[in-house]
Amino acid sequence: MPDTQIPPGRHTPVMLPMTLTVNGQDHALTLDARTTLLDALREHLGLFGSKKGCDHGQCGACTVLANGTRINACLALAVMHEGDAITTIEGLASPDGTPHPVQAAFIAHDAFQCGYCTPGQIVSIVGMLDEVRAGVPSHAAPDIAASPALSEDEIRERMSGNLCRCGAYTHIVQAVRTLTEA
Repeated sequence: MPDTQIPPGRHTPVMLPMTLTVNGQDHALTLDARTTLLDALREHLGLFGSKKGCDHGQCGACTVLANGTRINACLALAVMHEGDAITTIEGLASPDGTPHPVQAAFIAHDAFQCGYCTPGQIVSIVGMLDEVRAGVPSHAAPDIAASPALSEDEIRERMSGNLCRCGAYTHIVQAVRTLTEA
């Protein structure tokens, strides 16, 4: 029978010093190279707003912005984002505590039930609205050369990566509509 023991040092994690810029603040960390961005945020920085839902990139509960682009933090390694500006739900409100307009719209339209998906939904909407302002088309756009209009179908398509188990989608769409009708 062959020797099945792992040689010493072979299973030792590779620890890397890095600096993550999260919500405008630099954080010096030493992390296992396999640490996801989500785990770095939650377990090493104490930022619990981004949720670990499916841990497979299917639900969007972990959505954060990396340099303004929506990403699933559960699928990204922290080392991939050294030098990037990461924004979490905790970084959206103004310094005086005034809620971000998307947060205020969620409250006004009761766009949440259990609240588990809410941080990911809100961060995703912030990124989605920036995409729309930049003229980024979606698969639901009837004319990808035209400036995007946010119909209900367009909002639903653009938010399709964020799931709500409670089914608050109607209220979420209403919240987004009020932000774009002004």
